[in-house]
Amino acid sequence: MNTSIDLAEMRVFAAVVTDGSFTAAAERLGTDKARASRIVRRMEKKLGAQLLTRSTRRLSVTEVGRDYFERAVCILTAAEAAEAAVAQQTKEPKGLLKVTAGSEFGPMVVDDWIAAFLRQSPKVTVEAEYTNRLVDLIHEGFDVAVRVGELEDSGLSARRLGEVAYGLYASPDYLRRGPTLSAVEDLKHHDLIMKRTRGRSNWTLVNGSSVERVMSSPRCAVNNTIAAKNLALAGLGIAQLPCFIAEPYVTDGALSCVLPGWAEVPAPVHAVFASSRYMDPKVRSFVDLSLSVFSGGSS
Repeated sequence: MNTSIDLAEMRVFAAVVTDGSFTAAAERLGTDKARASRIVRRMEKKLGAQLLTRSTRRLSVTEVGRDYFERAVCILTAAEAAEAAVAQQTKEPKGLLKVTAGSEFGPMVVDDWIAAFLRQSPKVTVEAEYTNRLVDLIHEGFDVAVRVGELEDSGLSARRLGEVAYGLYASPDYLRRGPTLSAVEDLKHHDLIMKRTRGRSNWTLVNGSSVERVMSSPRCAVNNTIAAKNLALAGLGIAQLPCFIAEPYVTDGALSCVLPGWAEVPAPVHAVFASSRYMDPKVRSFVDLSLSVFSGGSS
């Protein structure tokens, strides 16, 4: 069977569609905008079909182009899997590893994993994107995602790395000034620092088989863990924090754990990737290292 498939050209076209512009795709692929544009025009001439519509303001994909893109992604993924299967024979991680993680968990935890990974893998480079949106690993070309919380059924492979445990913390200064705190019901008399989720601020605290809902209005509602930690350190109230973030401050005496044993259910942490059957050595190596060094407060 004769075919005009050129994987290099196909990769350029897929990048243009994924990134939404020739400029962004060229930057990611290490080429220039003009060359990327020429490649796509050459593909269109060869295929006898218009894949993209261009204007001074925007770039859009035609119906034919969208169908070609979907098939191209499958072909590129299969080609990469074939290369990965061969690369497994060498057992040496090399090439570019694209990692994504949450905008908080990435800088706080995954950065350390990447640093350790680069030190042990001199032939690997890493590109990391930290975002709270759900990244499409296949279409966006990522090798592995580190996700905190229960996983959706996506058809991807995953490996559990551990879990993030939580606790309630406040500064010793705040506790000296505050009312008595010996039971969960006492929290209604305290200043609380809560993360706001979907417009609501509340805690569901668990201790063994006991469950308590804390519905008090917070003194301060924030949208990220670092802010909650900073406000607790400033003596402004009680915050629920991941143990791995809070414990160093407990050791230094800047925070104290209150109502020990009461906290939200630990959140599982997974590495998510395309396939466990033909894992590229760099992906396998990164996941193995992450598992070995992760301490989320559950151990």
